[in-house]
Amino acid sequence: MARRALWLAILAAAVMSRLCYLDVVWVEEGYPLAAAAEMLRGKTLYADIWFDKPPLFPALYLLTGAEPGWPLRLFGTAFVLLAAWTAARAVRTFGGGEKEQLWAAGLTAFGFTFYVHSAVLALTPDLLAVPLHLAAVAAAASGNPFVAGLLCGVALCLNVKALFFLAACALWQWRSPLRLLGGFALPVFACGAWLAGSGALAACREQVWLWGSAYAREPLAERPWIEFARRTLNWAGFHAAFCAAAVYALWRERDRRRALWLLISLAAVALGMRFFPRYYFHLLPPLVLLAARGFAVLRPRHAAALALLLLIPAARFGPRYLAVARGEPWADLAMFESSKQAAQTLRGISRAGETLLVWGYRPELYVLSRLPAGTRFLDSQPLTGVLADRHLVSARASLPEWAARNREQLRRGPRPDWIADGLGPYNRALAVEKFLPDWITGYSLAAELPGYRLYHRRSTASP
Repeated sequence: MARRALWLAILAAAVMSRLCYLDVVWVEEGYPLAAAAEMLRGKTLYADIWFDKPPLFPALYLLTGAEPGWPLRLFGTAFVLLAAWTAARAVRTFGGGEKEQLWAAGLTAFGFTFYVHSAVLALTPDLLAVPLHLAAVAAAASGNPFVAGLLCGVALCLNVKALFFLAACALWQWRSPLRLLGGFALPVFACGAWLAGSGALAACREQVWLWGSAYAREPLAERPWIEFARRTLNWAGFHAAFCAAAVYALWRERDRRRALWLLISLAAVALGMRFFPRYYFHLLPPLVLLAARGFAVLRPRHAAALALLLLIPAARFGPRYLAVARGEPWADLAMFESSKQAAQTLRGISRAGETLLVWGYRPELYVLSRLPAGTRFLDSQPLTGVLADRHLVSARASLPEWAARNREQLRRGPRPDWIADGLGPYNRALAVEKFLPDWITGYSLAAELPGYRLYHRRSTASP
């Protein structure tokens, strides 16, 4: 009875929280949605679409038909159920009983609901890798190094930080490195063969690994370690119930391997010295399993008292779901609302078959406007060299030479019918006319909206 009630509660919470954002497209999901839509139009990832994330990320969005709304939110609901089920199975693999399994499932679903909304709702590589992370370490702990390596290899095709999952698996399978690495190599080589067959292997290496490593070398904060400590403490505060139960389990069981697993996952968070909320999902697998153990072995009244700490994130993040469902304005969605307005304008004045270039990191405009990309670039980062985590307030280019090469390549290709400058209104130094002056002279300003300037090619008939 308790098991059925818990799973029904998980399902209800997942459905209701996701449907509150039915009409919202976060920028983190707009990017893979736009790439998946171009793939459905026959373009090849990396060769025809500049994309700086591993190939499995946009491929998963093909399962929704590259559609926002109901398909995307139901996919998110199914993912929450999958992650909760994987956590329960991992506990079972580690020898935990039914009570501990239910705690693991419930805590996983809770962590995927009551935290920063853009982090828990947008299916990013860090979030999507959680079930694979759990399953891989569980396979390693159960004595299946090949399966553990296989799952880590699949995860690498989704998230480059999956190398840390492999290190965690090695804590249990250090005596079987060949089988662990053999399993890991299989999906990685299969993915490489697919990319090579499509002529995109070199482009993938450049966009995902070289661009990604350059991104990681540019910390956002001036004193990154202090920022790391501050953000980690903030995250731990919202997850105080998880952390307290996990500490109790570690103290009681003296499990050094799980403690090291936690440290390895913390290193995955710190890689690149950017501490966005979504990166902390790398900590969730070891923390959930330890916390489930802690709650399960505590006396019922002590576990209930500790569970009251879950009210902290519930009270902080729960009311916002209702506010968004009621249509109340929210600063975090201000740029999305401007994209909705720009998309509505484009749908009204564009013609069938016309194409779009979005200037700035606002790929949700492709999704909302339904206009296909007119170039291989879905945003302006690779064209300006200024990273999106700072380009609203800074014009300092991290990769100027690379960006110059990309702009030269852009000029040699066909010009899009529309350019939507979603960056210039916020940072004039990065406006499109500063980087493509020869192009912009062939366009006329068709509309100026909050957060956007829409330019239309003069060589085509005015809409």
